[in-house]
Amino acid sequence: MTTLLIVEDDTSLNKGIALTLAQDGIAIEQAYDLAGAERRFAQGGIDLIVLDVNLPDGSGLDFCEQIRRTSQVPVIFLTANDMESDIVLGFELGGDDYITKPFSLMVLRSRVMAVLRRSRSLYEEKLVIGPLELDFGNMEFRKQGCSLSLSKTEQKLLKALVSNRGRILTRMQLMDQIWDREAEFVDENALTVTVKRLRAKIEDDPSSPVYLKTVYGLGYVWTEGAGDEKKG
Repeated sequence: MTTLLIVEDDTSLNKGIALTLAQDGIAIEQAYDLAGAERRFAQGGIDLIVLDVNLPDGSGLDFCEQIRRTSQVPVIFLTANDMESDIVLGFELGGDDYITKPFSLMVLRSRVMAVLRRSRSLYEEKLVIGPLELDFGNMEFRKQGCSLSLSKTEQKLLKALVSNRGRILTRMQLMDQIWDREAEFVDENALTVTVKRLRAKIEDDPSSPVYLKTVYGLGYVWTEGAGDEKKG
């Protein structure tokens, strides 16, 4: 379930936004001032905030700046301030989109969905599986807090496997994903070497792997952590 927080002091507009965004798989939370928004956000579980800039007890810009100290939850500003400097400030403080009033509720809905899709995509780029911290977006990888230096080829192999954890990938499937159009020109032994090097970096005992396992006659599978990993 995706939870959206609408922070807007205009009661009728808040209700209209809520009705427009409500659908299967999306829960709507509403706040009408900064204090209410702060209380609800502190409870956690918010996936996106639609935030009015001018609230009766404070500024949505200040609230966004406060949020960014601890969270990357997407924030879409709503405001009557349409000066270029206001819009630039909104983005500089961490806003993901900036919509000026008056606006179409259907356009707002489309932009909210677009930001959610981008957010989910980024979310999937970061995984914690056991002692492994995998941040494909920033190309940063750690094991038990220690940095791992992975080549581009090793990163592609790792991404292909963890994106299909629990599913056997054939050698040809992996080669196609790692080397793309060049796969037919790559020596098949290159995959074996890449698997060996990746295991040496992520496994405690590469000779008895718990993550990257060989399925003889078929290919490879990522097994450890399937279904119980955390996303960050």
